[in-house]
Amino acid sequence: MSGGNRIFIAAIAIGFAIGLAGVPAAADDADLAKIAAQGGCPDCDLTLSELREINIANADFSGADMREADLKYAALIRANFAGADLQRVEMERAQLSGARFTGARMRNADLEKSDVSAAQFGGVDMRSIDLGEGVLPGADLTDADLRDAFLRRANAADAVFDDAKLDDADLERTNLEGASFNGARLFYADLDRADARGASFRKADMTGVRLSSADLSEADLRGANLYRAYFRRTNLSGADLRNVSGLDQRRLDQACGDAETKLPDGFNVKPCGSTQEKD
Repeated sequence: MSGGNRIFIAAIAIGFAIGLAGVPAAADDADLAKIAAQGGCPDCDLTLSELREINIANADFSGADMREADLKYAALIRANFAGADLQRVEMERAQLSGARFTGARMRNADLEKSDVSAAQFGGVDMRSIDLGEGVLPGADLTDADLRDAFLRRANAADAVFDDAKLDDADLERTNLEGASFNGARLFYADLDRADARGASFRKADMTGVRLSSADLSEADLRGANLYRAYFRRTNLSGADLRNVSGLDQRRLDQACGDAETKLPDGFNVKPCGSTQEKD
């Protein structure tokens, strides 16, 4: 190799090394004590980091890159994850109540059995997230993208899903008592056996939604689109369905209600009773 070529290659190597010096290194061996001492690690590269069981109240991970990091069993109550990249992060059984996720990216994140009660997820990309058996009472998911999300057997009582996208989401056997889905999109979502007593679905698009054996007693569905909604053994006692669109009497015949059920003119529902078919 000529001297000129050696000099050229050496220059490229030096330039590459200088370039890497300005890139934050992924914390493969994250110093949990140091992160805990400084109360988090905002804007850090924590990709693939091992942060299992980390315990910091009011931690700041805003803007951090935490893709595929392991935070199982973490206790991060009221933590700030605003703007963080949490795609494919592992947060099973984590304590995240009151945490802030505004502007975060959480596609394919695993939060199975985690406590995110009163957490803020407004506008967050949560497509295909796993919140199965999660604890979500009082969580704010306004305008969140929850398409293909898994929330089966979760407790989402009093959670807010207003204007959220829940296409094909799995909420089977989920506790939705008092939850709000006003203006939400629930195309072909699965709410079979869900407890949605007193929930609000005002002006929600519930096209093709499954409500088999669900309890919607006292629910507010005014103005909702119920085209091809599946009502087999659905309890509509005291529910308000005035001004809904897409309602089909043949489908409504599979549900039951009571004298307090409010229906559009020309529709009727059989009374719930001991003779009603049960699973």
